[in-house]
Amino acid sequence: LGGFSIGLVILAFFLNGKKTSCSYGPDARVLKNINSKKIIFSGHVSSLLVNKTIDSAEIHTILKKGDINFSKSNTRQEPCGIYLVEGDLNEKEIALTVENCDSIATIRNFEVK
Repeated sequence: LGGFSIGLVILAFFLNGKKTSCSYGPDARVLKNINSKKIIFSGHVSSLLVNKTIDSAEIHTILKKGDINFSKSNTRQEPCGIYLVEGDLNEKEIALTVENCDSIATIRNFEVK
């Protein structure tokens, strides 16, 4: 028990302040993959941003903390998989359709449910 406690303290010391994450679940891996790429917006989503209907910060929050609905996603589509990212923001359910390619992720649609 003493060695285990010392090990936890050492790990906390070394990992404190580092950008470490435990992305082991499928949702977390896909969201991490999407967020690591350049994110662009489709024409429809860009027009919503220009009209101030939505805010890009809201989109980035959903992409960080949302959940992937794999049953409504087309992950095997070639060349880019399509993912439905759902999340709650300001007491609203928001759904984003994201096209995840090799080097970019495109936000295709934004829906408030």
